[in-house]
Amino acid sequence: MKKAGWVAALTLILAIMLVGCGEKSQEDIMSDLDGKLTEMTGYKTNSTMTLETGNESQTYEVEVWYQAKNYYRVALQNQEKDQSQIILRNDDGVFVLTPALNKSFRFQSDWPTNSSQVYLYESLIQDILMDPERSFQATDDHYVFQTNTNYQNKNLSTQEITLNKKDLSPVQVKIMNTDLEVLVQLDFNSFEWNTSFNEGDFDMERNMTGAQMTEEPAMAEPSEALTVHYPMYTPDGTEFDSSQTIEAETGQRVVLQYMGEQPFTLIQEQSQVVPASTVSTPMSVNEGEPVDLGFTIGVMTEESLSWSYNGVDFLLASAALNEDEMMAIARSVYGTQEK
Repeated sequence: MKKAGWVAALTLILAIMLVGCGEKSQEDIMSDLDGKLTEMTGYKTNSTMTLETGNESQTYEVEVWYQAKNYYRVALQNQEKDQSQIILRNDDGVFVLTPALNKSFRFQSDWPTNSSQVYLYESLIQDILMDPERSFQATDDHYVFQTNTNYQNKNLSTQEITLNKKDLSPVQVKIMNTDLEVLVQLDFNSFEWNTSFNEGDFDMERNMTGAQMTEEPAMAEPSEALTVHYPMYTPDGTEFDSSQTIEAETGQRVVLQYMGEQPFTLIQEQSQVVPASTVSTPMSVNEGEPVDLGFTIGVMTEESLSWSYNGVDFLLASAALNEDEMMAIARSVYGTQEK
């Protein structure tokens, strides 16, 4: 073969190699992501979640265990506030555990499929796959998607999801408001594919007992005065009306009354540890749904929202507020009002 022929053949081979090493199309990546959801048997991950929804940042360590297709364990820990909670899903339902208080709630709930979940890989991938308006870019090491969301907090309207190019594992999630201000950032510190689990890893009683071995109750002593927390947000046409303090054997109970177009009552009292002799397994299903308030997991019913945080139990009751308004008021109690 003449020299010119060798050059032409070599050029063709190089061209084929370059095409083979080229960037994947967005359609190729969508197919790969769909395949990941189908093939994976579970995972374990550790991440750091930072909330920028208030005057000061709040940081949580988040550990997730997932076993396909319906077993979940999400452990959230705020070291500064000694606040720890576990969300479980197993064959018996959905549980929200607060180990330091020996409290547990059981629900028949669609969680986590009823809304977006920032710390769950399959939820993030579903948000990517189901959003026809998603945007996409590739960097040297990552694929970056921007999608619409379906979070319980409607102010969290857009998210940026960064995936590792090599194996499509999650790297980072940023959740933004309509002004594209980052309100929540989740950085994945580790992600382990297709892990194995032991019997009892998703059992409610074992998780409660295991967590209690490493935690101390976090609450005020009954003799201490209760620090009263006032919501920084109230609906238009609704204003503070009165405050009443009730002395009880377990400490103070404060009742705040707000009147106007959308009246509501906010009750707060010192948290009490459920006695160890009390059966820890919830025998009945609680009404309502678990809701993510950012700083803690609350319990939402048709006319109330309850949560525990930093040694205080809260109950927000109203027949006039919708779920979004109740969650906005609850978030504002600790300075996490909407931006």
